[in-house]
Amino acid sequence: MLQNVVPAEVSLVCVVKPDEFWDKKVTHFCFWKEKDRLGFEVILVSANKLTRYIEPCQLTEDFGGSLTYDHMDWLNKRLVFEKFTKESTSLLDELALINNGSDKGNQQEKERSVDLNFLPSVDPETVLQTGHELLSELQQRRFNGSEGGVSWSPMDDELLAQPQVMKLLDSLREQYTRYQEVCRQRSKRTQLEEIQQKVLQVVNWLEGPGSEQLRAQWGIGDSIRASQALQQKHEEIESQHSEWFAVYVELNQQIAALLNAGDEEDLVELKSLQQQLSDVCYRQASQLEFRQNLLQAALEFHGVAQDLSQQLDGLLGMLCVDVAPADGASIQQTLKLLEEKLKSVDVGLQGLREKGQGLLDQISNQASWAYGKDVTIENKENVDHIQGVMEDMQLRKQRCEDMVDVRRLKMLQMVQLFKCEEDAAQAVEWLSELLDALLKTHIRLGDDAQETKVLLEKHRKFVDVAQSTYDYGRQLLQATVVLCQSLRCTSRSSGETLPRLNRVWKQFTVASEERVHRLEMAIAFHSNAEKILQDCPEEPEAINDEEQFDEIEAVGKSLLDRLTVPVVYPDGTEQYFGSPSDMASTAEHIRDRMKLVSLKRQQLRHPEMMTAES
Repeated sequence: MLQNVVPAEVSLVCVVKPDEFWDKKVTHFCFWKEKDRLGFEVILVSANKLTRYIEPCQLTEDFGGSLTYDHMDWLNKRLVFEKFTKESTSLLDELALINNGSDKGNQQEKERSVDLNFLPSVDPETVLQTGHELLSELQQRRFNGSEGGVSWSPMDDELLAQPQVMKLLDSLREQYTRYQEVCRQRSKRTQLEEIQQKVLQVVNWLEGPGSEQLRAQWGIGDSIRASQALQQKHEEIESQHSEWFAVYVELNQQIAALLNAGDEEDLVELKSLQQQLSDVCYRQASQLEFRQNLLQAALEFHGVAQDLSQQLDGLLGMLCVDVAPADGASIQQTLKLLEEKLKSVDVGLQGLREKGQGLLDQISNQASWAYGKDVTIENKENVDHIQGVMEDMQLRKQRCEDMVDVRRLKMLQMVQLFKCEEDAAQAVEWLSELLDALLKTHIRLGDDAQETKVLLEKHRKFVDVAQSTYDYGRQLLQATVVLCQSLRCTSRSSGETLPRLNRVWKQFTVASEERVHRLEMAIAFHSNAEKILQDCPEEPEAINDEEQFDEIEAVGKSLLDRLTVPVVYPDGTEQYFGSPSDMASTAEHIRDRMKLVSLKRQQLRHPEMMTAES
């Protein structure tokens, strides 16, 4: 081993034996005999005698020297160095083969060469990292010892390994850089070919099956359900297109990246591919969007048409049912509801016209997407359908308007009927109130003739008011009869209000006549009494007639008797004027007048009493 490993510069080899060895039997070693054959001298010495042959600074601590050395550390680094040298040399050969094969030959040879030797047997990055770590350790002035953190200086072979490692690293970096460029070029060519193939696939599908799908879809449907079915079919077509559009987006990003980092020779081809792909995709996307907007407009049109049809059906159903409102408020509510429904129909029809016109405008622009196909027939069917729906709704709305006018007229007549009935009932109430006021408040007969005449005049005006109220009620009831005949219904007032009105009027007439009789008697009584009671010495013969006194007394008694008699109505019921106390007060005033007249009569009979009585 020494002959094979140790260099020829070695002149002496010391074999160190432990001290215990010398205590045993002495053994003679004849190494000196082998000096000529070995080329160096071999001696057997103890550890404490090594310093005779080797300086202490050249000996490790184990042999009593001061040299710092870790054999395991040196061995590990040596193994790393040898592994790196082997791997880097092999890798340099492989990279050189790959790079040189890529630089020469035609395109087929390049591809064959690259295909066969494209991947090295080891990872260049790993080898370079190992080399950099090894160089970093070799370049350190001091290394960490294996025990206790003791440091030592590098051996000569380690110092000699540094330039070898640096040279290998430089060669690796150069070849690896060329290798990366070869890979980049190869990747670029492969990516460009893949992009060309994918672009061709996208364009062929969009201009082929995709366009055929759109050519087959031109209808808008004749109802919401039909439009929804077409829209669902279109969504399926869009779903298929979206997959290809996703490929387009990915391709566009890849092309943009290649344009940013590509060579001048690839720019023209890449831009041409990008332009072709964008034109086809944008055109197809525009056609899909146009079709989607058309179907959405058709769906909205049919939705508005259906809502309007339901509104017209509801309005027609309401108009076909004959209603019999209970009062004017119900009629007003019904009229309001009719007006609201008719207004809603107007709004719906206007919305239908707007939607229809917008849909017709879109259909008129449909020819620009026809791919050379004649869509006149399909468009005509769609246009006829849209116009037919709008015309039908207009006719239905017109019929409903006519029926609403008839119903409105009938409702207004019913409002008038109810108003007449209410006013007639009110006239009866007013007449009843006038009768009640006549009996309860019109009870005074006056204190003299003049006041009684004023009361009689007020009573006549009061009777005129009652007469006007009665005539007003009669006219209202006659109007209800005419309205009922026009409406072909039976009047409720003719059976209830008219008898009440006539009954109250007859009662009022009887009470009024009785009131007039009493006032007239009171006027006669007060007039005669006042003539007698007036002091008229110029005409004493005027008041000397006994018949006048008898007449006044008779009228007074008749008036008193009449105050106690009740008013008898045609139906036999009786009613008194005022309360008993009111009648008693009026009767007392008449009696006082009669007493004055009687006293005057006595004075005229016995003139001598006048002085004493006065």
